[in-house]
Amino acid sequence: MPGTNLTREEAQRRAQLLTVDSYTIDLDISDAADSGTFRSVSVVRFDCAEEGAETFIDLVAPTVTEVVLNGTALDPAEVFADSRITLPGLRAGRNELTVTADCAYTNTGEGLHRFTDPVDGQTYLYTQFEVPDARRVFAGFEQPDLKATFAFTVKAPAGWTVISNSPTPEPTADGVWAFEPTPRISTYITALIAGPYHSVHSSWEGKDRTVPLGIYCRPSLAEHLDAEAIFEVTRQGFDWFQEKFDFPYPFAKYDQLFVPEFNAGAMENAGAVTIRDQYVFRSKVTDAAYETRAETILHELAHMWFGDLVTMEWWNDLWLNESFATYTSIACQAAAPGSRWPHSWTTFANSMKTWAYRQDQLPSTHPIMADIRDLDDVLVNFDGITYAKGASVLKQLVAYVGEDEFFRGVQAYFKRHAWGNTRLTDLLGALEETSGRDLKTWSKAWLETAGINVLRPRIELDAHGTIAAFHVEQEAPALPAGAKGEPTLRPHRIAIGAYDMRDGKLVRTERVELDVDGARTEVPQLVGRPRPAVVLLNDDDLSYAKVRLDADSLAVVTRHIGDFAESLPRALSWASAWDMTRDGELATREYLELVLGGIGKESDIGVVQSLHRQVKLALDLYADPEWRPAGLARWTEAAWEHLRAAEPGGDHQLAWARAFAATARTDEQLDELAGLLDGSRTVPGLVVDDELRWALLERLAATGRAGEKEIEAELARDATAAGQRHAATARAARPTPEAKAQAWASVVESDTLPNAVQEAVIGGFVQTDQRELLAPYTEKYFAAVKQVWESRSHEMAQQVAIGLYPAVQVAQETLEATDAWLASAEPNAALRRLVTEARAGVERALRAQAADRAAAARG
Repeated sequence: MPGTNLTREEAQRRAQLLTVDSYTIDLDISDAADSGTFRSVSVVRFDCAEEGAETFIDLVAPTVTEVVLNGTALDPAEVFADSRITLPGLRAGRNELTVTADCAYTNTGEGLHRFTDPVDGQTYLYTQFEVPDARRVFAGFEQPDLKATFAFTVKAPAGWTVISNSPTPEPTADGVWAFEPTPRISTYITALIAGPYHSVHSSWEGKDRTVPLGIYCRPSLAEHLDAEAIFEVTRQGFDWFQEKFDFPYPFAKYDQLFVPEFNAGAMENAGAVTIRDQYVFRSKVTDAAYETRAETILHELAHMWFGDLVTMEWWNDLWLNESFATYTSIACQAAAPGSRWPHSWTTFANSMKTWAYRQDQLPSTHPIMADIRDLDDVLVNFDGITYAKGASVLKQLVAYVGEDEFFRGVQAYFKRHAWGNTRLTDLLGALEETSGRDLKTWSKAWLETAGINVLRPRIELDAHGTIAAFHVEQEAPALPAGAKGEPTLRPHRIAIGAYDMRDGKLVRTERVELDVDGARTEVPQLVGRPRPAVVLLNDDDLSYAKVRLDADSLAVVTRHIGDFAESLPRALSWASAWDMTRDGELATREYLELVLGGIGKESDIGVVQSLHRQVKLALDLYADPEWRPAGLARWTEAAWEHLRAAEPGGDHQLAWARAFAATARTDEQLDELAGLLDGSRTVPGLVVDDELRWALLERLAATGRAGEKEIEAELARDATAAGQRHAATARAARPTPEAKAQAWASVVESDTLPNAVQEAVIGGFVQTDQRELLAPYTEKYFAAVKQVWESRSHEMAQQVAIGLYPAVQVAQETLEATDAWLASAEPNAALRRLVTEARAGVERALRAQAADRAAAARG
């Protein structure tokens, strides 16, 4: 039985057989507040290539009441099973199918998600269909290459607004909203959002066209909605993409809907983008949060062309959607006139690429163009390779073929394939035409192989300190055990920067751009010049590779990393040091000293916050356990000092307040947290608002300084959905066996929690300084995870599989327990991948801890 899966071969067979014309979908959500199900009627018109052929249509529903194929009623009990409705005896030519079903609302963020706002008691709905969840709302051929038009008719409660892909019509007197048909699109980008949402409207004015813009959120968030700032970023994106893509915006309007309990950052539904409503900032955040939100907005807007107008044929080309949307969104931030974030490539280098490097060193590493055999494969493939490595490689491709030539190829691609489906070869063909380059070799090396390269400078000096020889050494480390493929040396277009101290700043005094290919590439341009203070490979971040600093450069960077005059080389040096720490080439205690020596001069708040996360991770997992308490004490004391020294009311002050709250541990430090929370202590300029209050309380709860009474009091003060999530985290964080047992039972032994609350409980349950308390749950995890995976929806099961894996138990015993489970449990490929990835994290942590111990022995 296929369950809810679909194989590539099944999809190919269905695509050969069918051409889908249209869907007419009638939904009745008028009883959404009280009923667990809603009526769904799907009328599908399609052509079949073979007389008498049999296929199936997809549907996930508790009940199917009627199936009518070409006027003949089929018995639902006979044709509906296992998420499929069998369609026998098709006609050659036109067929019409009507399916009537009772479909279920969800609280998992999949299909039609239902949420009740505790502030106003009102119900809010939204759909999330990627990858295969449109079938939870209507019967459909759930694969991206069977495009069609979609006409939704929705009966909704009085006082609601209903939004879909087409412009919102006026409802009838009895609450029926009849939408015009969409253009030809895939099932997974259709959308329905309904409820008493608050909205703000504007428009984008093009040269010969006006596009209506809408922004929606729940009324309880309306006071925090900075609509004009969101419209500003959106208009910048429209301007820049219209120029670069030279293809009109494909849809009739563009709505952005901030919805509750969203599993991802956002979703590119055609003309009706859904975005997690945490991006409506209800408390003070740093500029890095606004930059991240802007990138998300631009990413989804880029998808209107990459993904919605032109869609991959099958999910192995998912990168055609995600890598391009990531690359173009950041390029827009960096280049669009008036952008607040012209240094967005700095953020990319320090965060997105770090994600890619980590993913590319896991046993699950895969080519950018992945081998997607079925839906189970793609569901776990929205990863750092598909997004960040792909975007990095595209950035290098732009440097290789030229920006103008690249975008001319993209323009040709859109014009040639509008409203259609494509493969990798379609895009490469367009780029070859405009650039004049043969990209087949480039594609094979970069898109069709897995793994990462390491670049190292090799420098020889003469007696006078002049460079006598210089070459770049490229390594292709062995792929992790279990990974498919072979190590590959790749061609890289890189810049080499030479940096020297000038007036107290590290400034670039020379730049060489060249192609690195093979194991050794000579750099004669630098021979005969004095040795610079720092030699930085991959300056300007043109390529995708792990970069190492030579010993002399590392020594200078350790002392002067904060003195780089520009943010990007600073970020590249930070990223290199972090990667060396993860690889055990730099001890955690040495990384801590490097960070403490330079973070006070780091001006980029996004980099500062990344360093906070990385230092905490290194201390928690990569430090020698014997030294860890001393390292954590030093870091916490430094965080407190930086908090008190930061500019009052500034971003750095807020970031350091959160860093201190995450790691405070002594009685005196916890007294400071408690005092900030109750107002008896203050830091000039620091506003202790809702989100910061919860951060303080969650740490107090995790250390036993606050309990249920304090959590209840704070929840009464902040009786919102966000407050409920924070309270769930705080309760699960308490350091008692009873609190852990209760949290575990609510997530593993019950399946009633909404997705966002389940995630919050898991986040509180796992505390890195509660290892002994959590130790019994290693065995419990392996006893339960397979059953959870097989009985829950993908999103809910994935939260458990990843979040509750005993990652904080860094010990050989954890590896052995994992291996024993992998050998005996026979998990499916998706669950095996997730558990194997988590195991690799423990294995890496053990190596890093050994490196930290060795550094201590060296003195």
